[in-house]
Amino acid sequence: RVLTMLFRKKIGRSCAYCQFGVALDDATILCCKKGLRKLPDRCMKFRYDATKRIPARPKALDFSKYDKEDFTL
Repeated sequence: RVLTMLFRKKIGRSCAYCQFGVALDDATILCCKKGLRKLPDRCMKFRYDATKRIPARPKALDFSKYDKEDFTL
């Protein structure tokens, strides 16, 4: 169970990340256990599926504080 929550241990329960749910559109999930669900809905049958979570994009690096001399050998 430790490996099921990749990269973060506190991922909020949501039908969008559940192995039983299939996204129909941006706001509706079809659950094989509970039927149609609206986001951000969740239930007790929740099982985390890491392949359904899209990680946040990393922040862009700010190179403005460096000079050209910082990048030369």
